[in-house]
Amino acid sequence: MTRSFGLIVLAATLLTAAPAGAEMFKFKAPDGTTHFTNAPTDPRYQRMGFTSGTQAGWLRLPQGDPSPYAREIIDAAGRFGIPERLVTAVIRAESGFNPRAVSRKGAQGLMQLMPSTASVLGVRNSFDPRENIEGGVRHLRGLLDRFPGNLPFAIAAYNAGEKAVLAYGGVPPYPETVDYVGKVLRYYGIDSVISTPEVRVYQTIARDGTVTYTNIPPRGRP
Repeated sequence: MTRSFGLIVLAATLLTAAPAGAEMFKFKAPDGTTHFTNAPTDPRYQRMGFTSGTQAGWLRLPQGDPSPYAREIIDAAGRFGIPERLVTAVIRAESGFNPRAVSRKGAQGLMQLMPSTASVLGVRNSFDPRENIEGGVRHLRGLLDRFPGNLPFAIAAYNAGEKAVLAYGGVPPYPETVDYVGKVLRYYGIDSVISTPEVRVYQTIARDGTVTYTNIPPRGRP
């Protein structure tokens, strides 16, 4: 009975504390208790072979809910002059509103800040929702100013870095970035044509879900 209780407590702790994108390790103790962690401190821990519990299929994270972070989003969006809906769209695409999310590359928290970026932005704890959102929105504001009037480019820069956007003269042709830009724009409520003072960018969504951006108008469009 005691052993079963220990397993239940361990599972509950894992479900609430394990970062979404962290690599997981497993260790079975001599008394039969199984331990899971993303930061092994004992050589007996063995890599599970998955980048996350969700990928393994045994960890089911709740669907993203923005309501617990509504105040933080409203405050940061108002402070930096960005639509709340855009901030919400970025968070949904980045972490699904999981404040403990960690990507394979090490990005952390709701708006998936890399440690180096968080440091520049003055974010001390990326897993604190208020700090993370404050830093992420500040970063997004800088990218919107860097690419004035061109929302897809700013979104792409948030994902791939502004150097990549400048190098390619637009949304980099990385599958992850193209998919990311499409997701954010759809969550934001834009699904057709993006107009800017300098360039008109066309978005095309193929039947298989592939999102393409181009400055060449599709047939039938002026």
